[in-house]
Amino acid sequence: MHADPVVHARRWKTLFVLSLSLLLIGLDNTVLNVALPTLQTHFSASASTLQWIVDAYLLAFAGVLLTMGTLGDRFGRKRALQSGLVLFGLASVLAALASTSGQLIVLRAAMGVAGAMVMPATLSVIMDVFPRHERAKAIGIWSATAGVGIGLGPFIGGLLLEWLPWSAVFWLNVPIIVVALVAGRTLVPESRDPSPGAFDLVGAGLSIATLVTAVYAIIEATPRGWTDPLVLSGFAAAVALGAAFVVWERRVASPMLPLRFFSDPSFTVASLGIALVFFALMGSVFAFTQFLQFAHGYSALEAGAMMLPLALGLVVGSGGSTKLAERVGRTRVIAGGLVGVAAVLSTSLLWTPEMAPPLLALVTFGLALSMGAAMAPATDAVMGAVPESKAGVGSAMSDVTRQVGGALGVAVIGSIIGSAYSDDVSGAAGESIGAAHAEAAALGGSAGEQLAATASRAFTDALGLGLTAAAAVALAGAVLVAVRLPSRAAPVAVPA
Repeated sequence: MHADPVVHARRWKTLFVLSLSLLLIGLDNTVLNVALPTLQTHFSASASTLQWIVDAYLLAFAGVLLTMGTLGDRFGRKRALQSGLVLFGLASVLAALASTSGQLIVLRAAMGVAGAMVMPATLSVIMDVFPRHERAKAIGIWSATAGVGIGLGPFIGGLLLEWLPWSAVFWLNVPIIVVALVAGRTLVPESRDPSPGAFDLVGAGLSIATLVTAVYAIIEATPRGWTDPLVLSGFAAAVALGAAFVVWERRVASPMLPLRFFSDPSFTVASLGIALVFFALMGSVFAFTQFLQFAHGYSALEAGAMMLPLALGLVVGSGGSTKLAERVGRTRVIAGGLVGVAAVLSTSLLWTPEMAPPLLALVTFGLALSMGAAMAPATDAVMGAVPESKAGVGSAMSDVTRQVGGALGVAVIGSIIGSAYSDDVSGAAGESIGAAHAEAAALGGSAGEQLAATASRAFTDALGLGLTAAAAVALAGAVLVAVRLPSRAAPVAVPA
């Protein structure tokens, strides 16, 4: 905890600034998705170009997270936070003014680097300003905010595009950043590792190479297939680079990521729990938005509005999990949350294209409630196992599991749904449900209506298979957490 009484008195205002900064990162994970059809028309972009407009952000973000967390510990977390916000703002303005899709891809990558500076800093500042007995509550609010941005993104994006051009999704970032920067100058205290040691340049390079290669292979697995030579080569290279990173970190005097953290089940098992929550969250959001827009025929705004219960459920789940964990222990809460995720996702086997909106909202809320319940105590467990001097790299590791888990969720669940759908629908309509509806519109009449209905049923059945696979993963995670995660753990000590 920060020793300054003024800092302590302002801690909840500090949390507001940190949460506002984090909301920005969550929004930019999903707000652009509903603008993709508009961007495709505006830039005459191919499907692969659209994919990279979205994925450049994720690739850059995940690739430099560990390095940025380490730099925040070394040079100051407030400095990392504010520098990241400035870079995010500049990249957002330039993205809104971009004249080519190539420019937009580069600027989205710059926004990813900026996000990687902001996200670890927010959690590590919480570790600095909140005393231990309040930290779980603060992390619960932080976790809720991280999810709320993801849930609000599709709705806000749809709302903006209803009346404004595509550039509005980038201009939206500017006022949020201005408020966070101005308030943060006063309300966010500076903190850093008092004894950082020599900077691990080789470790930083290996971590970036490992994460970029792994995430790139995951991204390319969706369009190319998991057995494509490029994808397999990417995974093989990521494993080799990761092994080299581990060997180096064991030998170097001042490692970027102290590997002793992984000997604590509170760190490793809780990190895996976070990864599984985001596997289910990002994968289901990716699939659910297609289900709403194509199988149900909702507009972008209507589909975004149907995702609002996701944001509400994450807030309620994350907020309520703190007191619940105090009563029954964090292990039961995290495991119970993952069981809840599995139970809700399993109901997808019974879904139909004609599902009533209240039932859709109930399913979305229940899924988010379970995810929020698991997410907050898992994050608290990870950060409780890391010494405060290494809060930046500990936070970054927690964020890496979120990003990699989310990317895997989109790729794996998307692949299962795509394969199952293609097996049921023949011809060009079997490429995707979007292609089927385009073909149905061109056909018109009863033939077009029949094709659209067939495609919607096939996609709904395929969705059930994909989400049930995610449910099985969540259930396996619940068993692992119940067996291996201690309900309470002492923080890892840093040797002198």
